[in-house]
Amino acid sequence: MYIKTIKLNNFRNYTNQKIDLQEGINLFVGDNAQGKTNILEAIFLCAIGKSFRAKKEKELIKMGEENSSVEIECEKSDRTGKIKIELGDKKSVFVNDIKQNKLSDILGNINIVMFSPDDIEILKSGPAKRRRFLNILISQLRPKYVYCLNMYLKTLEQRNNYLRQIKLEKKPKELLEIWDEKLAEYANYVYEYRNEFVEKIKNRIIKIHNDITENKEEIKIKYITDCVDKEKYLKGLKDSWDTDIQKGYTGKGVHRDDLYIFINGKQVNIYGSQGQNRTVILSLKLSELEIVYEEIGEYPILLLDDFMSELDGKRRENLLKSISNTQILITCTDEFTIPEKMCKTYHINNGNCE
Repeated sequence: MYIKTIKLNNFRNYTNQKIDLQEGINLFVGDNAQGKTNILEAIFLCAIGKSFRAKKEKELIKMGEENSSVEIECEKSDRTGKIKIELGDKKSVFVNDIKQNKLSDILGNINIVMFSPDDIEILKSGPAKRRRFLNILISQLRPKYVYCLNMYLKTLEQRNNYLRQIKLEKKPKELLEIWDEKLAEYANYVYEYRNEFVEKIKNRIIKIHNDITENKEEIKIKYITDCVDKEKYLKGLKDSWDTDIQKGYTGKGVHRDDLYIFINGKQVNIYGSQGQNRTVILSLKLSELEIVYEEIGEYPILLLDDFMSELDGKRRENLLKSISNTQILITCTDEFTIPEKMCKTYHINNGNCE
């Protein structure tokens, strides 16, 4: 799988730009705030359906303009495809020039794995970041997961609203059983998908991490959830009725799931060094790369946003050795030598790519 061309129209600081990519390594060089990351953001948008950094989609439209579009042509082993997203008063999504009814219809057309310096927050920040990591991975390979997760979150919101109505309006709390049953149904689906992929990560990350650290560190992952068993989860929800009513929100469920990651028996986000945290992220992402390959028979497109500067020479060399069969887009402020690899370099200056 690889991207052939990217077309940007009034996207971020690009007015009208076409970029032809090669199958190997594509290096985007430029000073900060010139538009390097915007290119990766455009690819992420067409792969996942949303930006990895914008809080509002209006931020993606060039200042002073009302509409924007991103179009990507890609090549898979069995077909050529085109994804286009138009932004304006509303978002429109097209696959091979056919307008799609749902944003999730684009999932799986372009498979990506992304590295950025902010990925350290997957470990350092709260559980939401780790759930998001799982959500992005699973949604690209199991489109039904997105539906189940969205239905869970919608039901969760409705249950929370009813909890507040019980407290403020004295609604009968027995009706919570209706919301509990639906919540448990969707929670069970979400749990099964997440557990499947956590196991896939576990099966790959040990060898990957051993290779990166030259067998000096032992890595383990533990999936934390309330929803291993549907009936036990239902009982837990009912046992928590009074507490949930008092607080006005649901305290148990897959919206509280977490991943604990241990290095040599110690939780890495608490006791690990900065270097160990970076290495764990590297191992997680390379595991993601291998999982996508084993699922679809092709390596995903790898996006490295100023990530190489985070690695020392040894880790950089080990990373490049691990990803020799995939298309790679790298952003950086300075060119660097990529041994034994064909690389095409682009220079980015104020929204122009040459």
